[in-house]
Amino acid sequence: MAEVVALVGCKGPAQEAEYLQILSAAMPGERLVPFRRMTDAERAGAQVAIVANPDPAEVAALPGLVWVQSLWAGVEKLVGVFDRPLPIIRLVDREMARTMAEAVLAWTYYLQRDMPAYASQQRERLWQPHPYRKPTDTTVGLLGLGALGSAAAERLTDAGFCVEAWSRTPKTVTGIDTVHGADGLLAMLGHCDILVCIVPLTPETRGLVNAARLAALKPGAALINFARGPIVVTEDLIAALDSGHLSHAVLDVFDVEPLPAQSPLWAHPAVTVLPHISGPTDMDSAAATVAANLREYRTTGQPPQGVDAGRGY
Repeated sequence: MAEVVALVGCKGPAQEAEYLQILSAAMPGERLVPFRRMTDAERAGAQVAIVANPDPAEVAALPGLVWVQSLWAGVEKLVGVFDRPLPIIRLVDREMARTMAEAVLAWTYYLQRDMPAYASQQRERLWQPHPYRKPTDTTVGLLGLGALGSAAAERLTDAGFCVEAWSRTPKTVTGIDTVHGADGLLAMLGHCDILVCIVPLTPETRGLVNAARLAALKPGAALINFARGPIVVTEDLIAALDSGHLSHAVLDVFDVEPLPAQSPLWAHPAVTVLPHISGPTDMDSAAATVAANLREYRTTGQPPQGVDAGRGY
């Protein structure tokens, strides 16, 4: 009998059945079993877990794990959960990068073409054109230049936007002005018409976009957060919007999800709320990536390269 691969973290029976079907089809030689159906012996013997935003306690209840494969790009919930070094593999998938880049471009256009203002004017029955601002006259700053950030940078550059990007360590990307470190970030913020957050949540990036850094943005700049909610300090963001220093914020991620009904963000006139849809996992593409990782492991006995526990990505 094939060794059990644990499937952990599905949102209800329907998603569990969907994921199980797609993953099993991509790796017919593996025996996938949802965590809730596993026997004690199966939980003790499982060496690999495939996880989708899991409860960390469930993953920690698999003592024989050799490595963990996430179906998401973000793995911050799993870093620090285990009492031993354990490779945690984030999903690096071309389809996710393409989808995220598409979303970044779409919502950048939304801001660049003054869509929030026109939506407000429609509610007020106000007919008032705004001056056109060309992409070449619009600077988009990217926080993060990993797989997702690089794909977004390429898409924005192809559309004619001026793109600058910040990363933790020095990086060079053709056609993009890149900066790093605290001084580089401050310099980039002063150029931004639109700031896009697309960086992993780590101890270093938690609260990265705070009052001081929001104040460093150009007056009237806008923000897109497609990363993780805690990267932006919500109270500081609301204050910057209320003061008029920031013109608008497109938020797809929040400190608590789903966003509580009592959150002031829902009704704020300068906020667009999205239900965490900017970079959805394409299960067919993700399953192919996971299957390739498992085949490599079965062949070599070595797990794929995991995230750096110290950095969190």
